[in-house]
Formats: sequence, C-alpha cells, structure tokens
Amino acid sequence: MGTRTLGRVEKPARALLPNVPREVRVSLLHDLVVPPPGRTADRLASLLRTGELELAPPGRGDTAARWARLAAWGRVSLPLARLVEGHTDAVAILREAGTDPVPGARYGVWAARSGGTGARLTGAPGGWRLDGTVRFCSGASDLERALVVAEAPGGSRIVDLDLSRSGIDRRPESWRAGGMRESDTIDVRLDLGVTDLVGEPGFYTGRPGFWWGGGGVAAVWLGGAAGVVDVLRGHLGERPDPYGLSHLGELHTAVAAADALLARTADLIDAEPGDPHRTAVWTARAAAERLCRTVLDVAPGVAGVAALAAGLADRLADLGMYVRQHHGERDLADLGEAILKGER
Repeated sequence: MGTRTLGRVEKPARALLPNVPREVRVSLLHDLVVPPPGRTADRLASLLRTGELELAPPGRGDTAARWARLAAWGRVSLPLARLVEGHTDAVAILREAGTDPVPGARYGVWAARSGGTGARLTGAPGGWRLDGTVRFCSGASDLERALVVAEAPGGSRIVDLDLSRSGIDRRPESWRAGGMRESDTIDVRLDLGVTDLVGEPGFYTGRPGFWWGGGGVAAVWLGGAAGVVDVLRGHLGERPDPYGLSHLGELHTAVAAADALLARTADLIDAEPGDPHRTAVWTARAAAERLCRTVLDVAPGVAGVAALAAGLADRLADLGMYVRQHHGERDLADLGEAILKGER
C-alpha cells in the first residue's frame, strides 16, 4: 500500500515508526493520507469516486492494511474517519453476505439500540415494515444508503435501506454536543415498508466479521490518539521542557503499545479467519480505549491554551466522544468473564 505525505505531520509519523520492511512491521501507523477539501460528507463522496474507500476485506490476508488505512483517516479527521469506517464496514458486511453494494452509493451502518430504542421489523417476506427510532446514525443527512439492523421474528435482520425514501425522519436537534458534530450523527425515526433484506436472521452478530469490525473502530481510535500526539510533538518542538518531554514519552509509549496489539490482532485474524477472535479483539479495543483516556487526560496540560485554541480542543472533543463507543467498565467486565471462561 502506498504511503502519502501529510505536510507537517509527516515528520512525527516517521518518528513513531522506523522505516522497516512490511514483513517485520508491527505498526498500523505507517499509512498517511490527505483529506480532500470541503464538508465532511463531500469528502466522503470524493473518496468514494477516487477509489480511496476500496479497502482490503477483513480476514482475507491483509486485515492490517485495512486497519492501517482506518487509523490513517482517524489521524487526520475523526468525523471523516467515522464515515469512512461506516461505509467500509457496510461494504464488508454486504460482501460477507454474498451480495454487492449499490455502485457509487455512500453507505453507513445504523445498529444502535441505546436506552430501549432501535429499529423493528414486522410482517413477513413481501410485506415487511421497518419502524422505530435509531440513535447515533452517522451521516444521516448525506448518505445514500444504510444497513439498518432491526429486531425481527427469529433474530435480528439487516435492511439495505435507500435513504431517499419517504418514512425516514431525521432529527438534527438530537445531537447537541460539539464533539463529532461534523460526522452528522443524529437520531432517525423510521416508518416504512421494505423489501431489501441482507442475510439470514442473526447474521449481523453471528458472523466473525462482526467482531473484526470492532477492531476496525479501535484502529480509528488509535489514529485519533496518534493525531493528538502529532500536534503535541510539533508544539513541544518549539519550546521543549522536561515536563512536556516526559508526557510526550508517556503518550508515545501508550500509542506504540495499543498499535502493536492491534497489529498483532489483525495478523491473528488473517491466520485463522474462521474464528471471530472475540476475546483478542475485545482486548485490543480495551487497549485502544485506555490509550484514548490517557491522551484525553494528559494532552491538555501539555499543550496549553494556545494549542488548544488552534484546533487541538476540537480534536480532543471528537476523540472523547467517539471513543465512548467502548462502554468502559461494562465492556471490561464482559472481557473479564470471557477470560475466566477461557474463551478465545
């Protein structure tokens, strides 16, 4: 995979990763990207047109390259990376189900079931009806299609939904936070008839790729954290002091540790693609989440007001919001239970 330069962050990127052959590389932070200009939604459309969103399929021998690309987008823009991850995950789900995405369409995956909300599918083949409120639908205003995961008789189903249809009520007032605002993540109310279902009941969570996709999200978190360290490195380069250098070393170490674990997990998936590797992926996600917590705690004190006001505060707000896809102690408790049971 080719390496692209990103102006001022090219130097910190090379500092994080020596120039070593791919066969001995243990990092995902080697791929640099330059986002196209414009709104986040327009950037996604441009990347789709130019083929930038054609990532290596997970579990097919180059999962590390896929996650490296996601980390690279997270490193430059977490809102854009959120849409990139959603589109590429949707494409992977469709292909795992033996079908292809609609050519040229920008996709998302809308699956949240927060606080008793979520989509429901009622009826029968030829007469399905999709209704309910789905929270946290990224790209809600500009995407063209979404894979909506809905409760249904016999198990959850995936609906490949054309977002130009009537019966889709977008609620922009539902997202009031500053973090991740550019990802256009809002609640959507659904009430319409549908026919385009993907996979059998239970397919969405029953496939190995469900867990691998969680690793892809963690790769975006890793990139977001590394992007903050890039900014701090540039800031400290002007006036280094022992306090700042100590924290830079701390953050560099945390990035490298989470990076290496994600890279190893990607290789494990490719070595045994018939296994979901749930515990391994959960562990890598926990390491990435811990990295982000460390960055969010340490970075503001190192940067100072000038760097925060110049844009770092927005990066930190995006990172703090996005990483809450990890459920903290609840996810760690699930991981601990799996470890006690000896689950892979």
